[in-house]
Amino acid sequence: QVQLVESGGGLVQAGGSLILSCAASGGSFSYYAMGWFRQAPGKEREFVAAITWNGGGTYYADSVKGRFTISRDNAKNTVYLQMNSLKPEDTAVYYCAADRRGAQGMSTRNPAYWGQGTQVTVSS
Repeated sequence: QVQLVESGGGLVQAGGSLILSCAASGGSFSYYAMGWFRQAPGKEREFVAAITWNGGGTYYADSVKGRFTISRDNAKNTVYLQMNSLKPEDTAVYYCAADRRGAQGMSTRNPAYWGQGTQVTVSS
């Protein structure tokens, strides 16, 4: 059983940056592909980014490609999401997810483990 705790959300102006962190415990972190999803008010949860167990492969939604960067530190059991050039449409609750089935394809399936989410609000 993996527990995930996100942090780093907040209020930022359009064009600004934020770094989200997700600390994992209770499992072998390096066995898991990790991902970030988000859910805006009134919308379905959507895939944002995913990273392979060793950080060698990353995948992004088209809407964030070139602006967001996912990374991980297996020594610290932590995955990060660097968000640059933020837009008001990036406003959402951001969720960290873990899955042993790999990063590729995470955008189309439901990962096994989820964090509680952290709010990101981008003002115009």
